[in-house]
Amino acid sequence: MRPAAASMMDLAYVCEWERWPKTTHCPSVPLACAWSCRNLIAFTTDLRSDDQDLTRLIHILDTEHPWDVHSFPSEHSEAITCLEWDQSGSRLLSADGNGQIKCWSMADHLANRWESLVGSSVEGDPIVALSWLHNGVKLALHVEKSGASSFGEKFSRVKFSPSLTLFGGKPMEGWIAVTVSGLVTVSLLKPSGQVLTSTESLCRLRGRVALADIAFTGGGNIVVATADGSSASPVQFYKVCVSVVSDKCRIDTEILPSLFLRCTADPSRKDRLPAITHLKFLARDMSEQVLLCASSQTSSIVECWSLRKEGLPVNNVFQQICPVGSCVVPGLCPSGGLGQDAPVQSPAPALRPPPGHLLPAGDKQPMILKWRILSATNDLDRVSAVALPKLPISLTNTDLKVASDTQFYPGLGLALAFHDGSVHIVHRLSLQTMAIFHSSVASRPVDEPAVKRPRTAGPAVHFKAMQLSWASLALVGIDNHGKLSMLRISPSMGHPLDVHLALRHLLFLLEYCMVTGYDWWDILLHVQPGMVQSLVERLHEEYTRQNAALQQVLSTRILAMKASLCKLSPCTVVRVCDYHTKLFLTAVSSTLKSLLRPHFLNTPDKSPGDRLTEICAKVTDVDIDKVMINLKTEEFVLDMNTLQALQQLLQWVGDFVLYLLASLPNQGAPLRPGHSFLRDGASLGMLRELMVVTRIWGLLKPSCLPVYAATSDTQDSMSLLFRLLTKLWICCRDDGPTSEPDEALVDECCLLPSQLLVPTLDWLPASDGLVSRLQPKQPLRLCFGRAPPLQLDGLARTPGQPKIDHLRRLHLGAHPTEECKSCTR
Repeated sequence: MRPAAASMMDLAYVCEWERWPKTTHCPSVPLACAWSCRNLIAFTTDLRSDDQDLTRLIHILDTEHPWDVHSFPSEHSEAITCLEWDQSGSRLLSADGNGQIKCWSMADHLANRWESLVGSSVEGDPIVALSWLHNGVKLALHVEKSGASSFGEKFSRVKFSPSLTLFGGKPMEGWIAVTVSGLVTVSLLKPSGQVLTSTESLCRLRGRVALADIAFTGGGNIVVATADGSSASPVQFYKVCVSVVSDKCRIDTEILPSLFLRCTADPSRKDRLPAITHLKFLARDMSEQVLLCASSQTSSIVECWSLRKEGLPVNNVFQQICPVGSCVVPGLCPSGGLGQDAPVQSPAPALRPPPGHLLPAGDKQPMILKWRILSATNDLDRVSAVALPKLPISLTNTDLKVASDTQFYPGLGLALAFHDGSVHIVHRLSLQTMAIFHSSVASRPVDEPAVKRPRTAGPAVHFKAMQLSWASLALVGIDNHGKLSMLRISPSMGHPLDVHLALRHLLFLLEYCMVTGYDWWDILLHVQPGMVQSLVERLHEEYTRQNAALQQVLSTRILAMKASLCKLSPCTVVRVCDYHTKLFLTAVSSTLKSLLRPHFLNTPDKSPGDRLTEICAKVTDVDIDKVMINLKTEEFVLDMNTLQALQQLLQWVGDFVLYLLASLPNQGAPLRPGHSFLRDGASLGMLRELMVVTRIWGLLKPSCLPVYAATSDTQDSMSLLFRLLTKLWICCRDDGPTSEPDEALVDECCLLPSQLLVPTLDWLPASDGLVSRLQPKQPLRLCFGRAPPLQLDGLARTPGQPKIDHLRRLHLGAHPTEECKSCTR
């Protein structure tokens, strides 16, 4: 243990229930917690009524607004034992002590509206392990290639088979659970919405299962690990194969090699650690490595085991009589571990060949699978919770050496919480301590043995449930008083990093989130204001190195990422407006173009939207009517009610064009919102296309046109704005020579405020998040259900200002009668 590592994990914020001693909320037993790839956290508590009835509650919160928690009754009759997010972070599984499993999904894509439409049940049999079936998608990070230019080299798709496939290889959705009586139940979600459920025993001799965990192999199989809770009993492993036969779910199970804890072989420790309290695979897709924890009332020992392929010792007599060729012991996989399709069986106790089988000659030795211990800890304080990393960093020797050389550890550490209130980050293979956090102000000496620490009166505050974020840079813990704590974990794990290396690590993780679509809030916790400019520039450089197809896929993600980064520095906060506006402009453009339909059924190669873009880029005329003549107006015919419903979006486009042109004379002031649009040919071309579409739709229904307050009744405002916009677009379009706007254009834009009333645009949603307030590393104290008095930046909306529905661009007034949808990030 390194004392310097203690500062590498600090408290970001704490959120607790208001008036905790008098409230009716109480932590569940057991307490379940889950962290999704969208950085939504789900956890459970119980609500006790006056007549002592318990309501099992599930709480969903966004890490950026933890006080704005959404709580709903789960309708579980017993305590919730498991919570599991799916791979997309939009659905949640909950299981209870009565064998009931519910699948919760977002209603209307809202994080504060959840509904359960499907589920399954194993009546009266408590669920001890739960997991979604694997969808076959696995993206590996290559730390040693973090300096490569192509995303394909940094993040590679690993060949991994889904747990079950439909016709054409599409993965079938569903979940698998293990019960306390040794049953495994699988539920499959058919495309029609029906649920196929099947239940089988893990083995013929069923026994009590106190602990269990589930992992997946590359061959599409499922591995289940079970323990009865006693450290004197073996930890059993089973292979589970799921298939659909005659429209029914079929489960086949097979016993795999088991193991005994090494601490049970030590006579001095055998009776001191009677219980196995934690059993976890190191990753959902890593069935060859398992973490075990044996505990007593005061102490624990953690062991890490690995499944290895070893040669079977053979007498020389048998080696000489085998003909040339390969022959292995039946039932053993010749080419790998549990990821192969061949069945894997426990080795026979006798080291001799089965009757009637020859052994391979020479060096072709028969192989068996054995569990070998990788590492173990000394006596620790009693472990209360374990959190495993989700970052799929490969653990080959080369990767470990590179990680050691660069001191880059995210994804290589797991978290252990102890009953004394401390949290340790340890290497998930060597179990070496890399970072320590003490909940109390007076931290104990690091080298003090756990058994010599004085016991305080009453139970100490400690984490009962814990989860690492998807980038392993943050840790959430729920303690035995129901309080939520968010810890920040340094990517260097105790090693000093220069600014260049820290930027490279953060950039690498940001690129991973951009490729996978995962949320990057936990990465922002480590971005200092001085890093923002460099990160945005280098992120843009790496993005432009990718091929055109990948750039198109990632175009909106990088805009959102740049916007969230620029919020962290006062020097770049104004640019957030432009990034938000570009996102909204892209959404409006794609929405309006998607409404266009070809006039004839024999659809040409290009869609009407693509032809609109091509013609507007080719025809550089400043007259909007002459550009419109080149289009097939019959493709723009829409229903009148639809056109009227689009008026607020068309109004926003017209107002934004007017604002940009009126701000052209002030283009030398980069602190003005909209500055980046004045030299952005692609965005100006998009606005030009939308004005042409608006002009055509205005001929069909004049009431859908934008409304301008003009000083002259005879002035054609759209023609004037289109002419000025085209001149500005010609100066900076991508396929032409760039030039500065001439004086005549600037003079005409100077006259615009005297011809048209320039609107005041509501640029972005209220900036009331936490991440930009966590930079001084002073922990915040928050309460559930009560927004903190955070200091808002100058661009945020004042309380009395009229509110706008940013998704539909509807003006709601200063005091709307109902809540509207809003984006929290």
